[in-house]
Amino acid sequence: MIDHTKKIAEELSIAGKQVTAVLALLEEGGTIPFIARYRKELTGSLDEVQVAAIRDRSQQLKELDKRREAIIRSLTDLGKLTDGLKTQLDHADTMTLLEDIYLPYRPKRKTRASAAREKGLQPLADLLLAQTSADIRVAAATFVDTEKGVATAEEALAGARDIVAEHIAEHAEARAAVRKLFIEKGTFRSKVADGKEEAGQKYKDYFDWTEPVKSAPSHRVLAMRRGEKEEILWLDVQPPEDEAIALLDHQFVNGYHTASDQVRLAVADSYKRLLKPSMETEVRLLTRQKADEEAIRVFAENARQLLLAAPMGQKKVMAIDPGFRTGCKVVCLDEQGQLLEYTAIFPHTGAGGAREAEKTLRHLSEKHATEAIAIGNGTAGRETETFIRNLGLSQIPVIMVNESGASVYSASEVARQEFPAQDVTVRGAVSIGRRLMDPLAELVKIDPKSIGVGQYQHDVDQARLQASLDDTVVSCVNAVGVELNTASKQILSYISGLGPQLAQNIVEYRNKNGAFKRRDELRKVARLGDKAFEQAAGFLRIRNAVHPLDASAVHPERYPLVEKMAADLGCGIADLLKDAELRKKIKLKDYVSENIGLPTLSDIVKELAKPGLDPREQFEAFSFTEGVNAIGDLKVGMKLPGIITNITAFGAFVDIGVHQDGLVHLSQLADRYIKDPNEVVKVAQHVEVTVTEVDVNRKRISLSMKQAREPRKPAEKKQQPFPRTQGKPQPAKESGGDDMLSKLAALKNKFS
Repeated sequence: MIDHTKKIAEELSIAGKQVTAVLALLEEGGTIPFIARYRKELTGSLDEVQVAAIRDRSQQLKELDKRREAIIRSLTDLGKLTDGLKTQLDHADTMTLLEDIYLPYRPKRKTRASAAREKGLQPLADLLLAQTSADIRVAAATFVDTEKGVATAEEALAGARDIVAEHIAEHAEARAAVRKLFIEKGTFRSKVADGKEEAGQKYKDYFDWTEPVKSAPSHRVLAMRRGEKEEILWLDVQPPEDEAIALLDHQFVNGYHTASDQVRLAVADSYKRLLKPSMETEVRLLTRQKADEEAIRVFAENARQLLLAAPMGQKKVMAIDPGFRTGCKVVCLDEQGQLLEYTAIFPHTGAGGAREAEKTLRHLSEKHATEAIAIGNGTAGRETETFIRNLGLSQIPVIMVNESGASVYSASEVARQEFPAQDVTVRGAVSIGRRLMDPLAELVKIDPKSIGVGQYQHDVDQARLQASLDDTVVSCVNAVGVELNTASKQILSYISGLGPQLAQNIVEYRNKNGAFKRRDELRKVARLGDKAFEQAAGFLRIRNAVHPLDASAVHPERYPLVEKMAADLGCGIADLLKDAELRKKIKLKDYVSENIGLPTLSDIVKELAKPGLDPREQFEAFSFTEGVNAIGDLKVGMKLPGIITNITAFGAFVDIGVHQDGLVHLSQLADRYIKDPNEVVKVAQHVEVTVTEVDVNRKRISLSMKQAREPRKPAEKKQQPFPRTQGKPQPAKESGGDDMLSKLAALKNKFS
């Protein structure tokens, strides 16, 4: 297998030894979070993104090598492999180029060219390509053979042209040139299909749309493809045809002989019949891959931001899944998110229902000492929020919670295992409450594609999307760390080095033996060996553990080092954790060794200062504007608080409490030019927006985050230094006019 270390290092602009170290650690079973966090000396402090890029590029190149080997075997079996061909294949650095080289030799179904070869017309095709001055029609007459199905010289020429056309279409350089032309100068053209105008209103913008392939953004490419799939739109890739044919003429036509005329005809046929459809398919695939990459990147970043949203923390929460006719499901949870009690209220079904609902809510809040109320933001959410706020429940904060995916969780196997005796509505309410307490711990139980963020996520390559989202969830869970004695098996399964089975074994051990008192106890868990312990231990926390560092992100392999630091200062580890002055006395250079450098030492000291600190932002309560509950309540110019719910390449969607998110277009996100919405906003961020347009029929709300400026006051008129008079212009002053004219004349003479 080829060593691609140098190639990867050059592409990623990092040192070869860094690539070598990462690949070795991955080969040993290291995970990306572990390598990035605990092996900085080996990798040169590469972060998770860089480590993942090395892994992914290495895998791509391995797949390229496998395909190269398969092609070489095929050509060897066919007896077609030459030294020159082998050299071409060895130097092919993309899958596209590899397939272009192999295309003329690949076994294929019967074609017009293969039929012509069977008729013995290959020599005539070779004569055409040679383009000598001989009269090709005379030569063609010698290939007439009725037994082979060649009745006339014209039929012979037609068959020879078919062979030439296929040769042109399979020529690697020709394909590369036409492909480049399609990509750089081609255009997408979409039109509405006949009779689909009414049914396809959501694609109205693309009913007659033209856009360069080169600059078409991913969201529009995916939108047009979806419209085509739903048979609303007709989509085509249109290059400059005359330019494409001229390019091929230049490559294959030599002179103006009769043979050249035949090659010119073959070029046009090759392009229209073979190359154009092939290149259109390729460009569609390439642009889809590019659009997929962008959509997956956007989705993964949104998911990361949502997973890392600020948690309220361990609070006694009352959670409500709102509804009108079917009522609102109410659950009460303890600080760990365990279900204490549940019921249903009907505050929207009349005065009697409202009175009974008030009585129930007051009773439950007092009984369970409720510290916060979480309300799902779905149907009846704003109305339920208004009802509860008007109760004045002892200043208990009332918070709207994004319930996207709660119904998916409530019907899942995970929910059935947690609450086998409760129905889906109770499970959904529990999920809403737990999301307020700890979004990460709850959202990991749901397929990331269902958590309400993303851009055409159901249209992209699902395997690649899942792989990216898995990386994202793993990264988030390990960045935060989990409490070993309370974590669910779902969140434990994302910890570095574990997985579903070891996570289940940890929970079973915990249930059987009680809470873990030390990290070392993990070694007693069934099938959890040294490698899994090495990978996982640093990301697992134990509050009030026997060893004070078990509550921190300091890895157990570095405990002896911290113990030495404490001993050198004549104190205990607990003293180091408490006393900032003691930590200042640690001289990091004294502890540098062959295996431990300043990056790891700096991380250790930071962790000693704030052991186990949650990296997520501090929770802030949020409320929507009272009285603005539906799209019909909106007026242009309104300033409203909102929450970013989704970020796309073209802007950000904001929940302003009207059951329909509004769009802040990229151009309206800031007073300055920005290329990426992530420069100024993130999912779950609290923002203030201004309503700029409302389309009730299409349920579209346009918003702006630009800061309103005071209108500029008209400038005061300044007195003219030389007041104008009516009639003739005033003559120039003696001390200035002539002098200026003389200077201009001098300049003119200098540069003329």
